[in-house]
Amino acid sequence: MTKEFMGIVASQSFKNVISTYLGFFIGAINTLFLYTKFLSDEYYGMVGYMLSLAYVIMPIMAFGAHNTLVKFYSSFKTRISLNSFLTLMLFLPFLITVPLSVISYVCYDMIGDFLSQKNSIIKGYLWHIIIIALALAYFEVFFAWAKVQLQTVFGNFMKEVFHRVATMVLLFLLHFEIVNVEQFMLGLVGVYVLRMLIMNVYAFSIKLPVITFRRINGLKNIFKYSFLIIIAGSIVTILLDVDKVMLGHYIQIEEIAYYNVAIFIATVIAVPQRSMHQILLPLSAKYLNEKDFDALEDLYKKSSLNLYIISGFIFLLIILNINQLYYIIPEEFSGGLFVVFIIGLSRLYDAFLGSNNAILFNSDYYRMVLFFGVVLVILMIVLNMVFIPLLGINGAALATSLAIFAYNSIKLLFVYRKFKIHPFTTDTLQITGLILLSALLFYFWEFPFNPIINIALKSVLLTLMYVFVVYRLKFSEDISALIERYLKVK
Repeated sequence: MTKEFMGIVASQSFKNVISTYLGFFIGAINTLFLYTKFLSDEYYGMVGYMLSLAYVIMPIMAFGAHNTLVKFYSSFKTRISLNSFLTLMLFLPFLITVPLSVISYVCYDMIGDFLSQKNSIIKGYLWHIIIIALALAYFEVFFAWAKVQLQTVFGNFMKEVFHRVATMVLLFLLHFEIVNVEQFMLGLVGVYVLRMLIMNVYAFSIKLPVITFRRINGLKNIFKYSFLIIIAGSIVTILLDVDKVMLGHYIQIEEIAYYNVAIFIATVIAVPQRSMHQILLPLSAKYLNEKDFDALEDLYKKSSLNLYIISGFIFLLIILNINQLYYIIPEEFSGGLFVVFIIGLSRLYDAFLGSNNAILFNSDYYRMVLFFGVVLVILMIVLNMVFIPLLGINGAALATSLAIFAYNSIKLLFVYRKFKIHPFTTDTLQITGLILLSALLFYFWEFPFNPIINIALKSVLLTLMYVFVVYRLKFSEDISALIERYLKVK
């Protein structure tokens, strides 16, 4: 891997981490305080259900165009062939969105009745879900348009920060009775549509499309990949969001609000992985297209190591402070301790895989992985059907985590078998030891002060110890360089 590309990864990943955490900080205020105070539990649950179902539908709406664009972009070498390919990517989602919208219009009552068997409120928001799903799909297409130009910072800001700030504004408007709850729900739809339009303008400002309808070489492979990536994208979103959708069929929708809070807390662990993934995708595609497997392995190991260190630290911050955190939010939301822990572990495993997803989605072996994914989605749905009636939100968390652990393990073994590369280094075991030791040292150590002060004190002590050990033992050259750069350490 050249220093130039490693510099791109480090620079844009760091900026993306900053914007992503800014988004999650704003999201935390919304999720833990504003939604719980300004919106009824029923409508808070409805918001969670609406967005989760939209994310589940999104890969189908996009027809895999956002992943296809990243995978094949660097393989087109002439201006005409590239413009023809980009034109196809812009119009490809219409193959799904148009007929799906017609079906939804014609079968509105039937679909609405099916989804609202347990909670009648759901039927009134079917079109909200469809429009948000469409906006999410085209946002990803325009974000991919920027990614292939190795420009990910603005897109990541829009993906992580914009809609959360806009949602905060809507929540305050609702609180001060400037809008009512129905206008608030419509406003959420408008936020996602506006975000998509802004991303559209930015993407086209980087590279203006030249609409060209010429024959594209390898069109059969492009369509095959797009079709199969729908399954891949659906697998990923189902693994992330189907639990909330299924909860809506088994328990009262208010409990989805409690589950949302616990899931949000655990999902903070995934922020570094999400941020780095934006730049790992095009770089992995480039190395695979150029058959530069040494650079691919180097990217795999470094991304895994760095993400494991950072996400492990965040996992500790959450788990060691979770009891205090639940003291400062409404009591009814405090039943999600098990959800936070088990989902947090699965997110830490996600981070450990580094660029594994980027390698698989851009390789010629994605078909077999999709087969495993379909089997695991079926398993996850069955597990949710078994565990949710027995354990409620804890059952949903257990089912989701078991499925994610199985799926990640298969992907890890598959990449090793086909490429003979793995993310393990001699530092991996030491980092695991550091995480376990930190958990044992700090979990039972509670200060007798206000919960916010307790969280701050324990976080400062953990940070000092963790950063010192990581820097002193030189686990990661990249992280050590960042520490030296921003803390002026020599």
